[in-house]
Amino acid sequence: MKLEVEYMVEVLSEALKPVTGNGSKEVSKLDLTEKLGFTLEKVIFDGDTRDLTIIAPDRPEKSAVIGKGGWVVGRLREVLNVKSIHVEAYSDMMVRIYRMGLALEKVNSTLKSLGHDNIAPINNLKNLLNLRIEDLPRFSYFTEFKKELMDLKSQKPLKNNEMEYNINDHKAIVALSGGADSSFSLIIAKILGFNPLAVTVDPGNIILPSHFKKNIEELTSILNVPHEYIAADMTEVITESIEGNIHPCGRCSSTIENTLLDYTRNSEIPFLIFGDFLATGTQSMVELDGIWRINLPAMLSTTKGETRSLSTYFDLNIVGGYGCPLINEVHKLHPHMRRFSIQRILRETRAGTLEPGQALNLITRTL
Repeated sequence: MKLEVEYMVEVLSEALKPVTGNGSKEVSKLDLTEKLGFTLEKVIFDGDTRDLTIIAPDRPEKSAVIGKGGWVVGRLREVLNVKSIHVEAYSDMMVRIYRMGLALEKVNSTLKSLGHDNIAPINNLKNLLNLRIEDLPRFSYFTEFKKELMDLKSQKPLKNNEMEYNINDHKAIVALSGGADSSFSLIIAKILGFNPLAVTVDPGNIILPSHFKKNIEELTSILNVPHEYIAADMTEVITESIEGNIHPCGRCSSTIENTLLDYTRNSEIPFLIFGDFLATGTQSMVELDGIWRINLPAMLSTTKGETRSLSTYFDLNIVGGYGCPLINEVHKLHPHMRRFSIQRILRETRAGTLEPGQALNLITRTL
């Protein structure tokens, strides 16, 4: 294994040093077939941030570049003296781009049916989709929204000549749990001009722990977003789960969604945004009794790494694994329930939102 790692690092560093040696650079079709048996689709180096992106043809080549346990890419980062190395599979990127294309079609058709007051944030969302579709390998939320993120963190009003901001009324409710995905959704909703109202369904500490509430309060304060807690009766779900009769996630999620839909409908706010990764493409934006439900990370084909990076930029305490104390207790009391949690992890892995390594860590923690 040591020799294999050293060989991979030697070959890759020799090929990549000309790319990282002098400012920003982009190289396509870097031929390594003689020594490694494959060609890198694209290599992108940002000389300002010293971030390196390597796009391999497919997942096997991606795994080879990363190396078992990340040993190859870790050593490569040291040898090349770069801040970070991000490795993607070109095949995965094509799937994400295709899904965003489907989502864009849905957004375009939706724009035709919206009243003038609701067009601006959806039009901004359309433009963001176009930016990611046009150049996903180079796209970074930190680059695209550098000024906006800095202004938000320093609590300055957002100003952008290319975007229209709504400041008079709320265009969207964002379901905020305090985790990385919902926090990402609130940040992007704010930048896109939805003038969001953050709402948290609070079934009690056994489902919504105190460190999640701390994240919620800190993020809404930094972003200057109003926030409300609303109660939900989860007594039956908790009892049935503790007794081992059900796995709580499905029932809990549906209760939270229905509670938020009722709240949004009563508030007469047109959009309800969730931090879901599944239901991609055309199903990432659906109309439910006059309310548009948007799965923002799914629509943008965002990765878990992207949601986590954007959330931690605001110094949130993002923990790994399942943050819900109830599911952790169910795992302890009824080990057979762990397989249903693992099925959930595998669904997100098949959807491309979880890296295999991330999925393995989550499965290991679940076991």
